[in-house]
Amino acid sequence: QVQLVESGGGLVQPGGSLRLSCAASGIAFSIYSMGWYRQAPGKQRELVATITSGGSTNVADSVKGRFTISRDNAKNTVYLQMNRLKPEDTAVYYCNANYRTMYNYWGQGTQVTVSS
Repeated sequence: QVQLVESGGGLVQPGGSLRLSCAASGIAFSIYSMGWYRQAPGKQRELVATITSGGSTNVADSVKGRFTISRDNAKNTVYLQMNRLKPEDTAVYYCNANYRTMYNYWGQGTQVTVSS
């Protein structure tokens, strides 16, 4: 059974930082591309950042320079380091695992709220 379990969300003030983690099980983690997506109330889910099995990263323009995605294949975990958070970063953040588009899995999401 595939499981993606996110953690690290919470309430943070503008300008603060959070690190999200996504622990994967039930998949050959090292061969999967991993990603973080987010969905704000009333909006569609959007890409935040992805990292391939080889370590190449892609980051949305809206978070470039503030967010960093990384992975630890030994721990089957992908991370999203979020710095200089803004109120518009408030959303539910979802972890995604994808292999050649044939195998695509989602976590349950973790809430990030940026507010003073």
